[in-house]
Amino acid sequence: MDIQLIRNATLVLRYGDKKIIVDPFFADKGSMPPFQNTPNQDQNNPTVGLPFAIDSLLDADAVIVTHLHPDHFDEMAKKRLPKDILLYAQNEQDCQVIQEAGFTNVHSLEDSPQVGDVTIKRTNGKHGTGDILKKTGIVSGVVFTHPDEKALYVAGDTIWCPDVEEAIQTHHPDIIVLNGGAAQYLVGDPITMTKEDIYEVYKAAPNAQIVVCHMESLNHCLLKRDELSEFLSTNEATDRITIPNDGEKLSYN
Repeated sequence: MDIQLIRNATLVLRYGDKKIIVDPFFADKGSMPPFQNTPNQDQNNPTVGLPFAIDSLLDADAVIVTHLHPDHFDEMAKKRLPKDILLYAQNEQDCQVIQEAGFTNVHSLEDSPQVGDVTIKRTNGKHGTGDILKKTGIVSGVVFTHPDEKALYVAGDTIWCPDVEEAIQTHHPDIIVLNGGAAQYLVGDPITMTKEDIYEVYKAAPNAQIVVCHMESLNHCLLKRDELSEFLSTNEATDRITIPNDGEKLSYN
């Protein structure tokens, strides 16, 4: 399999013989306002541009939208993706919203769909703690399996929590993609994984390779790549964790 980080949580997967886009976020640099009630209100989103033209991303066999926050499915993605592309959302409610945007081939991940020989299963997560969950809402991760590929778990926008632990124990993924960044509102705990959360996943999945994305592209993501690298080095956890740059492709045989 190939996992290419485009930017933020946007991935292009080459898995089996399929090309799958996860969480398309195609906006031009600085074209969206900062998230409200978050740090760095002087920074528009996204804070960095795409590493290459959108055109190269549009020929996918399927698109997966883990949830409807604008940094995972934005107006530019709605405009540029073909309206008949095969698209999966986390539940029927999200499917309806996406259909209202003009997409005609939308299905729920709750049905554990297959794309060719690729099986896709939805997992749960927690996009923060306490009252902040009323704002962040329901989120999902995805597990991919294929007869000729390693099991891949894309955790989505979640902190370390029992849902993530359960997904690891249930599916035994060989590769795990985590959304880091420690995204933060002005009040409350982080809503995506902190460096400590990432280390908990590392300990919980001792046989898995881990990829960390969702960093350095949004005004409220406070955990930087250098800080995470230093923390992992201090804790002797660099052997199985990769922090790709935007546009970087990773291959796993």
